[in-house]
Amino acid sequence: MREYSPRLLGLEAVGWIVAIVFLVPFYFVGINSVKGFGDLLANAAGWPEVFRFDNYSRVWDIMRFPSAFTNSLLITVLSNMGLIVISSMAAYRMVRKPSRFNMLLLFLFVSAMVIPFQSIMIPLVKVASELNLMNSIWGLVIAYFGFGVSLNIFLFHGFIKSIPKEIEESAVVDGCSPYGVFWRIVFPLLKPMTVTIVLLNSLWIWNDFLLPLLFLYDPGLRTIPLATYSFFGQYTKQWDLALAGLVMGITPIIIFFLLMQKHIIAGITAGSVKG
Repeated sequence: MREYSPRLLGLEAVGWIVAIVFLVPFYFVGINSVKGFGDLLANAAGWPEVFRFDNYSRVWDIMRFPSAFTNSLLITVLSNMGLIVISSMAAYRMVRKPSRFNMLLLFLFVSAMVIPFQSIMIPLVKVASELNLMNSIWGLVIAYFGFGVSLNIFLFHGFIKSIPKEIEESAVVDGCSPYGVFWRIVFPLLKPMTVTIVLLNSLWIWNDFLLPLLFLYDPGLRTIPLATYSFFGQYTKQWDLALAGLVMGITPIIIFFLLMQKHIIAGITAGSVKG
């Protein structure tokens, strides 16, 4: 039987309290998504007098949820694919071909991570308009390439340094081309970090609101966050429907996160130790 020391008991108690605090917003969102608007305003924290599951069917039609879900999924998948390919190859080159230029390039990528997005919104829209990238899923995906590549390169860079170079040298001796070495030898070894980056990118892109708001103004191209925003007008705020839409929107990404979360710690810790 496990023995509890006062210190261990205290730490577990603190852990439970923190977990409950973080779960409280999920309770409010879930419980209020099945309330009527009047019931929600009267008692937001209480149990609903009548469960209004028809909120979800109404939201499905109002949001055009299948279309919004497809757009969000397409943007997330395409952005992840491009970011993984670009970032992994760039990081590999910087690690295996060290030079002052590559060190400067890495420094610039890392420095770009601290630039506030709000400071470049207007130039971004102007450049995207000149290149005919506005109101286009591909234009939005390209924008995500630019904003996501810095963090992705930084994470891949640390992980690749932990891969023994002797493995690649053996492949070269066996006649493997440089691209073959990367795709057949190195890239499979990047799986822990790749999964971590895909998860982090997916959480960011799926829930992003501001960048799609700037790029997509065609109702048929709206993502789930933009579709949910349609419940908030100048004079009306349909909280009951908005919360039901929020539940429908976050459920897929929460399921994805729960399935893949174990890879976050494995990927980051593996990349922090040089082998």
